[in-house]
Amino acid sequence: MKTTLFFYTGTGNSLWTAEKIAGFLDRAELIALSRYRDKIFHCDSDAIGLVFPVHIWGVPSPVIEFLQNLEAASVQYIFGVAVNAGQVAGTLLQLQKILNAKNLHLSSGFSIDLPSNYIPWGGAISQEKQQKKMAVALPKIEGIAEAVRDRVSLRPEAGPFLQNLLLSMIYKKSLPHVPRMDKSFFADEKCSSCGICAKICPAANIRLEAGKPVWLHRCEQCFACIQWCPEEAIQYGKGTRTKKRYHHPDISLKDILAVAAGIGINEKDSAKDQKA
Repeated sequence: MKTTLFFYTGTGNSLWTAEKIAGFLDRAELIALSRYRDKIFHCDSDAIGLVFPVHIWGVPSPVIEFLQNLEAASVQYIFGVAVNAGQVAGTLLQLQKILNAKNLHLSSGFSIDLPSNYIPWGGAISQEKQQKKMAVALPKIEGIAEAVRDRVSLRPEAGPFLQNLLLSMIYKKSLPHVPRMDKSFFADEKCSSCGICAKICPAANIRLEAGKPVWLHRCEQCFACIQWCPEEAIQYGKGTRTKKRYHHPDISLKDILAVAAGIGINEKDSAKDQKA
């Protein structure tokens, strides 16, 4: 039985999670959903997985756009994996509603806690703490793969009801303003005009003008640009110059560039091929 894992990633957490899940499945194809968000996509796999980061305590806009164009009436099992930094809130319940509106069913939904990349609220946690989070996540990821193999139906994981209600309200009010939240980005004097920020941006929201990045107001707040900048030249407001950057330590810039170029698809034959 074939499973297709659609992932959305900026700094690598969701890509790492999708790769690990795939490693525990017999046949799993990884596809960057950004390749198909603006076109109809017909999927005839036995199972579909949606792996994505939680944005403002909800489903990111690119995932919503992708699902609007997904045709998967014959798919028997759909599961979601919401990667977050400790608060999944009502994200998977929202995903369930989006799928229901398309007459699709979310069979199960899981929360994975990994290090935050939201640098406005703080820089990277220590490497020791990062590794501890990943060590905790791995057994759960194996359990997710087991549930997928056995086609187990489980209620989507969620936070406390009142917390979900409050955070969902913040999400709804904030989401329309996200594309223009890039006005706080700028490149300082350390910028070497390498263009990596423009290449990796999943929204194609950055172009170089006179060798410097310019943001085009269709931001997704994934923070790939600031976290992958090799010179740490990209800043967000006044408070990021001294903050430690974060991207998943097991995901390379080459991996992210491959995803951005549309070649982030691979086939995982068995768990034996997956690195621990």
